[in-house]
Amino acid sequence: MSTRSEAERWLSQAQHDLEAAEYATSGGFHALACFLSQQSGEKAVAGYLFARGADHVWGHALADLCEDAMQLDKSFDVIKSVAMLLDKYHHPTRYPTGLPGGIPYDAYDHTDSSRAIEIARDVLQFVETRLSSLDQ
Repeated sequence: MSTRSEAERWLSQAQHDLEAAEYATSGGFHALACFLSQQSGEKAVAGYLFARGADHVWGHALADLCEDAMQLDKSFDVIKSVAMLLDKYHHPTRYPTGLPGGIPYDAYDHTDSSRAIEIARDVLQFVETRLSSLDQ
């Protein structure tokens, strides 16, 4: 499989995760929407790395993935500071152990999920813009 087709698979899933996050938040599933937003951002940056020739992409933290992308394109420093805000949604949105004394479904609200979706959308658009500039 070519690196470009592998990247497209990851970006397609990133878009689907973003749409699922929007659907989840509309139904009041804010913790799930936050997690899906993190997943969208993670998959978008992974897709970029695959497009640039990575054989494997390791880790879930957008801070680390953006650092990897910065080795290929310094402009990722622009999105890193925003993208890494999604990292806080990887674990605590799913497991009560991530919120001592709390329950994920009860800890996140519409403000949280709306902001997470906005960030994920920004990350995905940034990656798509960077990839389209490679095609020119």
